Amino acid sequence: MAGRRVVVFGDVIDDIVVVPRGPIRVDTDTPSSIRHRSGGSAANAAAWLASAGAEVDFVGLVGKGDVERHSADLASAGVTPHLAAHPTLPTGAIVVLVDGQNRTMLTERGANAELGPDDVPDALLDSAALVHFSGYSIFASRDLDAFTRLIQRAGARGVEVSVDPGSAGFLEDFGVERFLDVIDGASILLPNLDEGRILTGLDDPEEIATTLGKRFPLVALTLGETGVMVANRGTECSYRRANKVEILDSTGAGDAFSAGFLEAWLRTRDVEAAADAGIALAARAVATVGGRPNPAT
Repeated sequence: MAGRRVVVFGDVIDDIVVVPRGPIRVDTDTPSSIRHRSGGSAANAAAWLASAGAEVDFVGLVGKGDVERHSADLASAGVTPHLAAHPTLPTGAIVVLVDGQNRTMLTERGANAELGPDDVPDALLDSAALVHFSGYSIFASRDLDAFTRLIQRAGARGVEVSVDPGSAGFLEDFGVERFLDVIDGASILLPNLDEGRILTGLDDPEEIATTLGKRFPLVALTLGETGVMVANRGTECSYRRANKVEILDSTGAGDAFSAGFLEAWLRTRDVEAAADAGIALAARAVATVGGRPNPAT
């Protein structure tokens, strides 16, 4: 575990995952599979990181009365939880409608909206290898300067910072240059193709990865079923192909990829090994319902 401890902060969510058994029929019933799962992009990534063998501390904020339940869920996944309770706001919640690779998400951020980078204490950054967060923590933040402070606090300790942009729609609403300014100084960027297109205005995956690689030392651009394009320090760009797998639920696949990539990168410093590890963990994620590891998969 030495040198591989990761600090993750961000969203904790109660997911309601709905998989209709046919086309959704308006104004009447549609038979469906409905499952309640613990989720949230950051919490999912933390759970997948632990499943990959990393030592993980997670900082989050939930509704009053939910600390014990969500702490137990994270601990059962191998994560050390550091959860606080908001006195009035509920735990965040999402209804996820799943249709193959496509997902429609109805979101209430709840207590997550009040969590910020200053809630990550220096004591957790000490001796950590990496701090990871997603764009979801940025989009509704009231103190964007806190992200600069976190990146500076991490840098002063030699701790890398990785960012998953999180949502193409929210990213577009927030503003590209504004987002890039907020995460300036991060070490690793983990966008998907839609997010990469918005961040660069480009369409070709290699051009997107290369362009982002001029600003961030390491970029892993996920391409859905087909694989990942990785740019290392803006000079080397490599493509790693994914094997075709059957998709049960794509919820959490991006979080799983990020986790597999980051754990392998910290362990090997080999971008191709990291990409392959991310692809493998994402394949596990799409084979189960919900956004976190299933011990049986």
